[in-house]
Amino acid sequence: MLSEVERASLLAVGADLNAVWNAPTTSARDRKELLRTLLEEVIIKVERDKLAAHLTMRWKGGALTELNLYVPRFKPQIVRTDEDTLALVRRLAMHYPDGTVAGILNRQGRKTAYGHRFQAHHVTNLRQRWKIPNERKAESSEGELLTIKKAAAALGVAPSTLHRLLNDGIIGGEQLTPGAPWRIRLTDDIKARFSQDAGEGFLPMREAMRALGVSRQTVLQRVKRGELEAIHVMRGKQKGLRIKVIRQQADLFDYSS
Repeated sequence: MLSEVERASLLAVGADLNAVWNAPTTSARDRKELLRTLLEEVIIKVERDKLAAHLTMRWKGGALTELNLYVPRFKPQIVRTDEDTLALVRRLAMHYPDGTVAGILNRQGRKTAYGHRFQAHHVTNLRQRWKIPNERKAESSEGELLTIKKAAAALGVAPSTLHRLLNDGIIGGEQLTPGAPWRIRLTDDIKARFSQDAGEGFLPMREAMRALGVSRQTVLQRVKRGELEAIHVMRGKQKGLRIKVIRQQADLFDYSS
């Protein structure tokens, strides 16, 4: 039960609603509750062509208050793909079909403007919207740029062999962006690294390691730097990677005599 003092305090507050409404201790939620207590009904008539709204408020005691309000013109939020993704699509579309581009975007964790995973039709719509050209073959005087599968067929080896040689750094590849398929530019130098027979001085990896006295990783590093020559033999018992090792003559630096 309220005491007389508390009851008198509440009655005094009710007599000065303006003070209650503007008090720093009155929260937005308190104001909503206060309006629900005092209002019986609110009627809103919107005239969109005039950008206006007419409000009729009927209070608990039966009094009416009418207000005319300006309604700002609604501007829909512009939803569009971020510029970084669009720039990447422009680069990838020069080399890959839409389905492959969608897969690359997904592997990079990119999303459509509405937060969805990319599918081929999303990429197609983007290209059409921003007039991005479709896939076309890259031209270069240095050699044709091929996928791993096509390059393997041209060289007469398995795609897994090319992947292994790429990983080892024996041959170089190109990747437009992380997650994009690797491609190989089939230059004369690349073709020369594949042979039917090993020439003189070419040894299997284990023999090359023993001859040089270094680890396999060191041999591969020297091949990458161009200090050692390597070829991939494609037939016979010598099939596989071969390293050219120039054996030093035993007495080349012997000044004992």
